[in-house]
Amino acid sequence: MGEAEVKRILSEELNFSNEQIDDLDIFCQELIKFNNSYNLISRSTVADIWSRHILDSAQINKHINFNINAILSDLGTGAGLPGIVLAIYNRNPSFHVKLYEKSKVKCQFLQKVADILDLKVEIINRNVNEISIISDYVVCRAYKKLEEIMRVSREIIKVNHRLIVLKGKSAEDEIKMLSEKLESRYELVDSITSKESKIILIDVKK
Repeated sequence: MGEAEVKRILSEELNFSNEQIDDLDIFCQELIKFNNSYNLISRSTVADIWSRHILDSAQINKHINFNINAILSDLGTGAGLPGIVLAIYNRNPSFHVKLYEKSKVKCQFLQKVADILDLKVEIINRNVNEISIISDYVVCRAYKKLEEIMRVSREIIKVNHRLIVLKGKSAEDEIKMLSEKLESRYELVDSITSKESKIILIDVKK
């Protein structure tokens, strides 16, 4: 899927404004530039950055209510995927996006992008296992196995929350591995970027 088609989907199906798509363009340029020195994303995916990374991240906005007073936490955000993309989309000053990343180098990149685009994000340079988190939405992409994500959700996230996990073809197998332990209601949604990929939605009740 080419850049033009991705931008059409962002505009017509995911409700991104022209200004927000311009900001995504700047984000892509900075990411590619930084990636020449530091491996934020696989270099084999740079040519497909709009489909593989931007659209893949943006599609989860359909599962988030940005109109409420809430906190969204992106665990192991890396290059800001999906956290920066969602922060660009967010129009609500009462909806807060927090990016958790233990790498100082990646946090420097995130801060640079946030400054350039004037994004209202909080960047936390910590290992999530060392802290407690209050959050209404928790998103993960290329972070951990689902079993470990569920442990973090159970032990680290201190309130009811919606867990949104972007997974590849291993999604159903990972769910089956913990099916006996999975007491929360979950839904498996097809990704719009790959027939093999899934979005796992879990409403976690404390």
